[in-house]
Amino acid sequence: MLEPLRAEHNLRDYAAWSSSIDHIHATPGFAERTWPHAMSSDENLRDLEAHERDFEAGAGFTYTVLDPSTDEVIGCVYVYPSEAGTHDAAVRSWVRAACAHLDVPLWQAVSRWLATEWPFAAVEYAPREGLRS
Repeated sequence: MLEPLRAEHNLRDYAAWSSSIDHIHATPGFAERTWPHAMSSDENLRDLEAHERDFEAGAGFTYTVLDPSTDEVIGCVYVYPSEAGTHDAAVRSWVRAACAHLDVPLWQAVSRWLATEWPFAAVEYAPREGLRS
């Protein structure tokens, strides 16, 4: 289940990504990024507040991925303008290491959602193991 990432998710979000740093860096779209890196839950809260402000301003959209049966954060989806300007949007997603089996299904679901519900002609979203959106 996706819902906008907010400050209220801080502790669950922090637990998800901080337990999965190496796994996230190995996820397509994250190898060249500086995040995730070690930081405190207070620093994470400031990041979540920035994502929330971006969402409210329409500057970018970050969603938390929740397990519907436990409400545990299992990942995140980011929809932001393309930094290179070559696409309408740049999208990245990750799941925590303990939920690695959900990475491809999340990518597939988000790819379908982007194609049917968003007004983008061209989306940059790193494919998963030979899959293309």
